[in-house]
Amino acid sequence: MSSSERPINPRFAEDVHFNQVGSGPSRYKRRTDKPVRYLTVVDKESGAVLGYVWACDEDDAAAWVSRSDAGGRGLAEGGHWHTRLQDAKGRGIPPSQALAELSSSESNRGRVLPGSLADAPNSDAVKALAASDS
Repeated sequence: MSSSERPINPRFAEDVHFNQVGSGPSRYKRRTDKPVRYLTVVDKESGAVLGYVWACDEDDAAAWVSRSDAGGRGLAEGGHWHTRLQDAKGRGIPPSQALAELSSSESNRGRVLPGSLADAPNSDAVKALAASDS
């Protein structure tokens, strides 16, 4: 050690450990094998399907699924719908109520397609729909 260097404070030389407090933001489960209801979200300008937002009260589950052929636009759109779902969960409302609130929602690029509320056997079915070509 040169004369200009200061010695390291021994209490800072130890590894630092953090204890996590709480479990972070409230979130619905992102998968369920129970029946779900879903809404179709389309691009405001072109009408192309960007993805689907789905919900299931039985498993306290809800999520956004981006349409595979929507590319980056669908992924970016997911941020809006994910935030809305997280906010609804934080307010303690059931997934079906969150979906009802979202039925008249818009983002900068997308909007819920009117009359698009539909049923699916589970969340994997919505994911399969999102993965299929239009």
